[in-house]
Amino acid sequence: MTPSTDTICAIATNPGGAIGIVRVSGAQAIDITQSAFSKPLLKAKGNTVHYGEIVDETGETIDDVLISIFRAPHSYTGEDSAEISCHGSALIMQSITELLIRKGCRQARPGEFTQRAFLNGKMDLAQAEAVADLIASTNQASRRMALSQLRGGISNQLSELHERLQRLTALLELELDFSDHEDLEFADRTELLQLSETIRDALRQMADSFKTGRAIKQGVGVAIVGKTNVGKSTLLNRLVGEERAIVSDTHGTTRDTIEETITLHGITFRFIDTAGIRATADEVEQMGIERTYKKIDEATIVVWLLDALPSPSEIMEMQERCKDKSLIIVKNKIDKEEGETGNPRAPFGQDTGTSSTNGKETFVGSTDNPAPSPLLRISAKRGDGIDQLLQAIFAAADVPEVRENDVVVTNTRHYEALTRASESIHRVITGLQAALSGDLLAEDLRLCIDQLGDITGGTISTDETLGNIFSHFCIGK
Repeated sequence: MTPSTDTICAIATNPGGAIGIVRVSGAQAIDITQSAFSKPLLKAKGNTVHYGEIVDETGETIDDVLISIFRAPHSYTGEDSAEISCHGSALIMQSITELLIRKGCRQARPGEFTQRAFLNGKMDLAQAEAVADLIASTNQASRRMALSQLRGGISNQLSELHERLQRLTALLELELDFSDHEDLEFADRTELLQLSETIRDALRQMADSFKTGRAIKQGVGVAIVGKTNVGKSTLLNRLVGEERAIVSDTHGTTRDTIEETITLHGITFRFIDTAGIRATADEVEQMGIERTYKKIDEATIVVWLLDALPSPSEIMEMQERCKDKSLIIVKNKIDKEEGETGNPRAPFGQDTGTSSTNGKETFVGSTDNPAPSPLLRISAKRGDGIDQLLQAIFAAADVPEVRENDVVVTNTRHYEALTRASESIHRVITGLQAALSGDLLAEDLRLCIDQLGDITGGTISTDETLGNIFSHFCIGK
């Protein structure tokens, strides 16, 4: 795919701010911008800024602006480019864009500026996708990961793996070229096996980082579940610091899921308030309960909120449903216990469904699931124990700290390519162990190289594939 010869323009900033930017890129970018500008630009050097007015065909001034000039190839897209900095009014930015289109520009498609940067060799595809991730970053960890990828973190690691794969391929092909000389041995199969295993381990490590990357990029899902009227909505409101969910003593008030996010130690957590679990004949409420079970399946962490001790069968059922997740069991409404008994720990501490170790209560697990789940005691209404609950949730997420230069996979497309590459190199290892011929091994090696090339764009050539990737970008980037 080659870059379009059209000159494109687009608004690059959200309207309503003090400053807005309209971007122009393409062979005629400076000529078209000049036709709407009150000062000379055609001989302007690259990386210079010029003050003047944008004037329409009637001679009316649209706005006083600053125009930054970039000459190819020293621009974001690798083409001649101009960036018009104006006041951030939606009317002004739209008027400038419409004027440029009338003078010969085309409205840019989503991500087209970055797509041109990729096609012109200014960045590889992994770096281009990191631009979108950086724009969408919502916490420090996701920002660090996007910056690392934009600066070539993943690309550099893939380049090292590519060199090892090329060496492996060269040794095998040398063996094939001289296969009719029985007295010559050009490839030490033991060395090839060790090199293949090193590549496999590196691919697995990158693929395994996707779990962390996805949690940081998309946020850690935390489902708040329990029976009706145990305080789930009150807890959500307490956690996010606003009246987000309706709170009522009436059972079945929450009939759909409500989702809000907060950031803990640089990691985004998505809290989902779910419909109360109970037997009901209400069709709409039943639909809400079905969505609750779906959210449990999707969540990484489940906060099971209680206001009374559940039966052993209920404990077993919940632990079975959450066997692949972190389950945190929380006793709410301890403010009511305190008023009734004078001892907020007595109602649970004396029950046979819990045990106590060093002052910390845990539910005893079932026979099939002997691992106990932690029990925390809170008052969502009053705020008691909320800090301890947040600490438990952050610990349960088990998201390692990500430094700026760490290589963490965040993109599903990258993960799938790494998984396919791992399968290919695994077949090479199996083939080496089985003493298969070099031509069979070489085919899997070429597949592995191509699959890694998909990540950086080295083997992607179809317009449809690139269009799908860049269509998720915002217009103007």
